[in-house]
Amino acid sequence: MARWNGSTETPARRRGLANRHLQFMALGGAIGAGLFLGSGGGIATAGPAILIAYALCGVMVFLIMRALGELAIADPARGSFSSYAEIYLGPFAGFMTGWSYWANWMLAGAAEITAVGIFAKFWFPDLPQWLPSLVALLAVYAINLRGVRLFGELEFIISLLKVMAILGIITLGLVILFTPGLAARHHAGIGNLLGSGGILPHGLIGLVAVLPAALFAYGGVEVIGLAAAETEQPERSLPRAINGVILRILVFYVGALAIVMTIMPWTRFSAGSSPFIDMLQHVGFGQAAAVVNLIVISAVLSSCNTGLFAMGRMLASLAERHHAPAWLARTGPAGLPVTAISVSAGALLVTVFLNWLIPDRIFGAIIATVALLLLSVWALIILSHWAYRRAHRGTRPARRFVMPLFPWSSTIVLMFIALTVALLAARKEMWPTFALVLLWYALLALAWHRMRRPNRG
Repeated sequence: MARWNGSTETPARRRGLANRHLQFMALGGAIGAGLFLGSGGGIATAGPAILIAYALCGVMVFLIMRALGELAIADPARGSFSSYAEIYLGPFAGFMTGWSYWANWMLAGAAEITAVGIFAKFWFPDLPQWLPSLVALLAVYAINLRGVRLFGELEFIISLLKVMAILGIITLGLVILFTPGLAARHHAGIGNLLGSGGILPHGLIGLVAVLPAALFAYGGVEVIGLAAAETEQPERSLPRAINGVILRILVFYVGALAIVMTIMPWTRFSAGSSPFIDMLQHVGFGQAAAVVNLIVISAVLSSCNTGLFAMGRMLASLAERHHAPAWLARTGPAGLPVTAISVSAGALLVTVFLNWLIPDRIFGAIIATVALLLLSVWALIILSHWAYRRAHRGTRPARRFVMPLFPWSSTIVLMFIALTVALLAARKEMWPTFALVLLWYALLALAWHRMRRPNRG
């Protein structure tokens, strides 16, 4: 059998992440360009229906995270949910999950890097979009090479800043709404949210159209499953992170966007700009908008930083299990998968070129592709958990933190994923994206076939 050569021994990873790091890593991965930039286009496309999309996807992601949490607590040393897919669904499933998730974060990281270039135009409208993107990539690459403890501390600080910024915007919005004089001056009220066609102004078509943006926005919370092997006391930290982060994300997405759309008519938002900055400028807080734009850039950098962390760990995990060249599993003195991180950063460098080539179209094209890849990875996580439960039937493993309402909850998630794929496939504008994703899986199948082909001679 032809395989990439390498040792079967898994390099030890240092447990340098505390509970607070893990919780803010999940926030850092999920609160980035999807919220601060992608939501603007989502509001323009679907109006208030974007709140339904975010709420529905949020519940599904919470159930997916509970399934992953049960697997990770049962075996945190694996450090990769692709390894769970390999154990419980077979080697090809692990191979496909790992490489698809790596590709997913490469594209998501591309979106985050692109967003840095877009937000930099707030101050420097004539600056080439590729230049801030390159600076952002070099910055997150340097951070990821400095050690997991520094990575965790920076994620904690940056995530705390963006959480405070969103809470500040929510507070400002509530003050305006519930102060009659301010509400009248800025024409704020529920009419801005529902006065132009109700909650579904474009019908179900608008809701379906915004699903890729909603899925893209939540992508990143599953990174805490990758961090389990480098977390202190994962049996305590993982449940807290998983149970706490979904409520916060729902507040930040559904709550914050609902407030924004009551302060300013949703019909005035557009793709390519942040709804939060638009709202602040609308109510006369131009200087605050500049501060928030700076926080937004740091938030996007945080998400990209988390993405490079995820890419490096997943690529190293693939190499450790012979699904990638063995040299990609090499670690540095601090136990970091430095080679996998460097190769992943090199892949993101392609994004800088794309920002130079097609600066106006790259962000929207990436979101739809990431959404489809995420759906396939999430489906494999649920299927891996289902197979895990079946394999341990009667032994009641990891009962300290279990998937709620199993197997009905897993069935609901899989039905949601299947329905979402079917609805997206019915839209002609999504067909090129489906073709690209199908080509990706065909290439994976071909690579797997060549790897498994018996050696001749």
